[in-house]
Amino acid sequence: MNAHALAHATYANPNMAQKSARSAEYDVISRITSRLRTASRNAEKNYPALVTALDENRRLWIALASDVANPENSLPRALKAEILSLAQFTLRHTTAILTGDEQPDVLVEINLAILRGLAGKEDIK
Repeated sequence: MNAHALAHATYANPNMAQKSARSAEYDVISRITSRLRTASRNAEKNYPALVTALDENRRLWIALASDVANPENSLPRALKAEILSLAQFTLRHTTAILTGDEQPDVLVEINLAILRGLAGKEDIK
């Protein structure tokens, strides 16, 4: 997540000001994933909520891609490439969902995988 997005995510909520960058990133991704999961379950009844959740998720992945593309990002090159690949997939898949060709479940699964990585756990669902 780029510095601006992380700062906004962290300091927009006063309770998050004491958290590490990794913890704040986890919280942001977790919130977006929760909204996406809820919206996808209720898509037939509340399509605008799904569109909003997809847009939040899209913006998250654009921020992640921008951050790993920054030459100052210290993540290993292979991990950066994987994150960029996931960002590209997420953006394409989001378009396919909006055109009715795909379902959002895979986006939730991708975000959960990222959360597991950030938490160092295998059991986040």
